Amino acid sequence: MKNIKLTIEFDGSNFCGWQKQPKGRTVQETIEKAIFKATNEQIEINGSSRTDSGVHAKSMVANFFTNSTIPSEKFREAINVRLPEDVSIIKSEEVAENFHARYSSKGKTYSYTIINRYERLSLGHQYLYHYRYPLDFNKMEEACKYFVGTHDFRAFMSPGSSIKTTIRTIYELYLKRDGDKIQIFITGNGFLYNMVRIIVGTLLKVGNGKIKPEEIESIIKEGNRKRAGMCVPANGLILEKVFY
Repeated sequence: MKNIKLTIEFDGSNFCGWQKQPKGRTVQETIEKAIFKATNEQIEINGSSRTDSGVHAKSMVANFFTNSTIPSEKFREAINVRLPEDVSIIKSEEVAENFHARYSSKGKTYSYTIINRYERLSLGHQYLYHYRYPLDFNKMEEACKYFVGTHDFRAFMSPGSSIKTTIRTIYELYLKRDGDKIQIFITGNGFLYNMVRIIVGTLLKVGNGKIKPEEIESIIKEGNRKRAGMCVPANGLILEKVFY
């Protein structure tokens, strides 16, 4: 039996997230159906992240066990020809038996893209969040440093998740600006439910002057969800990379 690791790219616009559910189209189920067609095996794949509806991925990772005689590197083609256009296997390879896409992960990098202009957005809106009000980019940059480190991030989590601890470590958080496009990159050892999207919403709250950059420190310590920013829409979020 082989343990196959898949690196996956997908456009989340028409998916109800990664994880299988009773109703709705999901990335996991779509790939499992393609694997069944290729191998005639009923397989459940393990994903590195449970991305929400509308979230995209450049480098999602998954693994599964198979008795198929298909060469490990050929699973990419065998699965891709059976997949729709909005999901693609970038790489397939055999890994150690104890590798698990989720539990072996050491961290992830996400990006979030904002278009900051008054006029409505017509091109690429499924991958960007249109924010029409003025933003102070320098203050947003200043606020980033308060998130970095190991903290209790319960103020940056949406309800609906049962987890053992809300303590996470953010290794890096930085912004890039190109004209009216602002990109936010965040790397951490793991993220709470909607954590990245709420951190982005909090940076917007700093950028529009509703809170000062240094207030981030007290928001984290207090753990009050109401003081943090909104949970921004999912469509601007991309899983960039998973680390092992």
